[in-house]
Amino acid sequence: MPQVIDEISDYEIHYAEKILLPKDKEFDEERKAFIRNFNTIDLQAVPGSGKTTALLAKLVILERKLPFSDGSGILVLSHTNAAIDEINEKIQKYCPKLFSYPNFIGTIQSFVDEFLAIPFYNLVFKKKLNCIDTERYQEELESLFKVIAWNKDYDQPTKWFYNRHIKKATAEANGNENHKNEICKKYIEKEVRDLYYDLITNEIKNGNNDVLLKDELNKKFIGLKAIIIEVLKKGIISFDYAYHFAECYIHKFSLIKEIIQKRFSFVFVDEMQDMDTHQYKLLEKLFYDEGSCTSIFQRIGDKNQAIYNSVKADDLWVDRPEVLRLNGSQRLSNHIANVVKKFALYSEKNFDIVGKNEVEIKPHILVFENNTIESIIPFFAKIVKENGLENSVNPIKVVCWNTEWKEDEISRNDATKLRLEDYYKGFKKEKGKSKQDYYNLRSYLLYYERKKTLEPLRKNILNAFLKIFSFEKIINTDGRPYSKKQLIDFIHEKDIKKYDELNLNLYNWSFGIIQDKTIEVLEEIKTYIPTLLAIFDKTISASADFINKELVENSTENIEIFTPTNYYKEDGLEIEITSVHAVKGQTHCATLYLESYFQQDGRGANAKSYESQRLKDQFLGIQIDSNVGDRVKQSTKMAYVGFSRPTDLLCIAVHKDRFDGLLNSVDRNVWEIKFIK
Repeated sequence: MPQVIDEISDYEIHYAEKILLPKDKEFDEERKAFIRNFNTIDLQAVPGSGKTTALLAKLVILERKLPFSDGSGILVLSHTNAAIDEINEKIQKYCPKLFSYPNFIGTIQSFVDEFLAIPFYNLVFKKKLNCIDTERYQEELESLFKVIAWNKDYDQPTKWFYNRHIKKATAEANGNENHKNEICKKYIEKEVRDLYYDLITNEIKNGNNDVLLKDELNKKFIGLKAIIIEVLKKGIISFDYAYHFAECYIHKFSLIKEIIQKRFSFVFVDEMQDMDTHQYKLLEKLFYDEGSCTSIFQRIGDKNQAIYNSVKADDLWVDRPEVLRLNGSQRLSNHIANVVKKFALYSEKNFDIVGKNEVEIKPHILVFENNTIESIIPFFAKIVKENGLENSVNPIKVVCWNTEWKEDEISRNDATKLRLEDYYKGFKKEKGKSKQDYYNLRSYLLYYERKKTLEPLRKNILNAFLKIFSFEKIINTDGRPYSKKQLIDFIHEKDIKKYDELNLNLYNWSFGIIQDKTIEVLEEIKTYIPTLLAIFDKTISASADFINKELVENSTENIEIFTPTNYYKEDGLEIEITSVHAVKGQTHCATLYLESYFQQDGRGANAKSYESQRLKDQFLGIQIDSNVGDRVKQSTKMAYVGFSRPTDLLCIAVHKDRFDGLLNSVDRNVWEIKFIK
């Protein structure tokens, strides 16, 4: 019998309002209806509707009813650590019982690891799981594959992988024979690194879940299965493998579903639209179970904002029989809301976006030409200043769907194909990442990205070793500095015992730092460094100061502080240049959306590659149909997310050729048109 919650009173809602809302503000009827609802439902919420705040209000109220009489708890999941951190920051001090047993608040990955993957691993392998880390799993698998790659006992699997990918590589190489082999090699490496053995079906699969081999007598099957199992026996699995172990646990021990359902009588999943296929299916199997689950399962999010996981064209999220909606947006003005809702793929009955922010600035279309492309951002800055927005508490940002051309020099030099780097020449996607280069060894152990895994610490320690190598002038056979992967591979090939010792040390050191034993770990690493250098016939010399210097760098260089590289600055105004993916969930004062090239559908005058081409009708005020093609779906999701960030000013840059041919008839009562000179 599931836990029953009495009707939520006005007093309880007022209690949550005092904690979560500004003074004299209160929840409207839409939000109160959700807070009071304890059925298995979906909450579909428009951008800026305050859905997470409404969820927090429900949790604050539930806290006062803990512990439940049946001993069960509450499960709260989200897709990212950032979302969980926000929950912790806002309500943990008010809800001590909620953050202790039998309740669980965390990411979907941490839940799967703790309740399913780790217990199943322990059952099968009769030992503790050491590490859930994709990079570590891939490194181990790739190293073991090299042992069997050309082994005739296993039918030389590299030849087989080569034949799988050479056709595609040849097409991409465009006649360049050397380039063809390099491309093929990359495809092989990627597929090998993502291999896994399906314990349920007894098949070898790749990262796309394609079945590669299933004949148990096949030599390649025997070899690949052997190296995968060897990695698993070392206690190392990838993040994706954790989900497979979870599936195996449920498949082999079906009682675990009932146990977990009894543990959690209420399950809340925020940002449900961001869940990938395996995450979605697992949650449905555990907490819906074709409608027979005893847990109350509430999914919260916005299907129109599903832009992660390669911008899925087809969404997994199928609505429950009961759907609540939050249509009122505290963020958006009525002008912006009326534009954004035309780009909503899912606009079923009762859907609307009601802008409640009282701002009277119309959305702008900025029309540019090839020779004025570099003037777009300065022009946007001018509009920001004209509207007195430069001192807003919310940031001002420029966003774009597709950012860089990577190695595609042909596309990069094609003036008809635009990505973010073409609008802003200084843009580098890798810039702004956490600092990896410190002035002493100790700093590498203190400043790292806080995650739920040991991966950032392991990387930092290896980066410290590479820094020592640079001091001691240790280079690889190509005359270049070692990469982390090359370092690991070299030691693996030279001395397997030292390789195992290094990996064990990396794990123990990382775990030690998490346990606040940084001083002890620092001394252990200092003791180990001569052993590491001896592998390369070196001793501590030029790196001595780096290793022994005790002065810690200024705390402002903490790894969680990013270097402001992708910024446009003008007279005190600072505008960040970034991707649409990077700003999902954010609130801006002003946003400039730069349309970008994405594939090509059709030819000649009918070719469609840009948002203004695929979404012409939506710019003209026609609601998009949910049955449009995949590329249109992908484009409209990006536009919906990008257009719905700003509170005050939305600008969209469109090339004059596309504006004249497609958008010249837009409603001037809806759009402000500006031509960049």
